[in-house]
Amino acid sequence: MSKPTTGDFTKTAGWLDWYTSPSTPKFRLPAGAVDAHCHVFGPGAEFPYAPERKYTPCDASKHELYALRDHLGFARNVIVQATCHGADNRAMVDACLSSGGKARGVATVKRSVTDEELQALHAAGVRGVRFNFVKRLVDFTPKDELLEIAERIARLGWHVVIYFEAVDLPELWDFFTALPTTVVVDHMGRPDVSKPIDGPEFELFLKFMREHPNVWSKVSCPERLSVTGPKALGGEQAAYQDVVPFARRVVEEFPDRVLWGTDWPHPNLKDHMPDDGLLVDFIPHIAPTPELQQKLLVDNPMRLYWPEETQGA
Repeated sequence: MSKPTTGDFTKTAGWLDWYTSPSTPKFRLPAGAVDAHCHVFGPGAEFPYAPERKYTPCDASKHELYALRDHLGFARNVIVQATCHGADNRAMVDACLSSGGKARGVATVKRSVTDEELQALHAAGVRGVRFNFVKRLVDFTPKDELLEIAERIARLGWHVVIYFEAVDLPELWDFFTALPTTVVVDHMGRPDVSKPIDGPEFELFLKFMREHPNVWSKVSCPERLSVTGPKALGGEQAAYQDVVPFARRVVEEFPDRVLWGTDWPHPNLKDHMPDDGLLVDFIPHIAPTPELQQKLLVDNPMRLYWPEETQGA
């Protein structure tokens, strides 16, 4: 059954709605696990979508996100501002404020944001800003404006999340390495997993992490990266095998600088909508030991997003 888009909005033609009845994961998450990359959409009638958006999704509310959290066995969420809301962070902030301290946020802000607005975002649980360089999703923002934002949020102890595609890393390298904060890369910089893992493109990404200890990576979104599958549907316990070597390489080489998230409600997927329970079952393929799983799912996200609870631990 198609999910609605409320308010005066019409869902993008061919939009894939999030999966209604996810399976119960066979992999048991460690206590305190954090879904470190997810979103909320609207609902449009309450939190309108941005006029400059590149897509209009189905609604995906905080209530549905937190029901999924509990079903999958996560304890906390990191809610990343969705591009369909632009720099209007109200839906994300509302979800954080409604979480009882179980959610942190990553915002999108413009140069015009005031110090008072940044302080209000911090009080709501925001701990980072996202810079998106995927051209089909956002309009170009001058790098000097982004650097100015990064310098301002560094004073709050926030970090910068960067979303880009592997082919664009060479031209973005100098900008990324000038950022004065911890830098978190979304989805391993979207590698082309049909290319060799030891080829120049992925090696450049690994070099980026090796040479810059402030750079972290999310090893999430195999459903976006996979070319040959199989898909996380129909009980598949070995989904997205073509992505596994890439993600496992990052987890094993940089165990203290990796994060994982569902990416629910999976914006802009074109091929299929995964079963989120089976996505959780992907985790032990890329983090094969309890020690790696603990760092990926608990220790690292807690250190980045809830440091006040981990200092001195």
